[in-house]
Amino acid sequence: MSGIINTTDANFENDIKDPKKLVIVDMWAEWCGPCKMMEPILKEISEEHQDTVKIVKLNIDQNQQTPLKLKVMNIPTFIFYKNGKEVERIVGAFPKKHFVKKIEELL
Repeated sequence: MSGIINTTDANFENDIKDPKKLVIVDMWAEWCGPCKMMEPILKEISEEHQDTVKIVKLNIDQNQQTPLKLKVMNIPTFIFYKNGKEVERIVGAFPKKHFVKKIEELL
């Protein structure tokens, strides 16, 4: 089972809290080409790192409060959380190896 869940403004705070895993939030939109490019990479990462990583997707068109509160200006934006606290933020699409390296640094 993959560790990807879709969240909403209402559930966001609960979904980023996981004491056992690094949580990666993907701020995306249906019309965003680079966001779509990252989908298969996120799926692979969620399967390969299911014991240590949880991926949370937030559609910014359907949920506008959270991106505004977090000052997300561009998408895709990936925000990494440990114990509910932001520890890293990356904006834009990038190769899987870069993503995996960042995960390893933060674990």
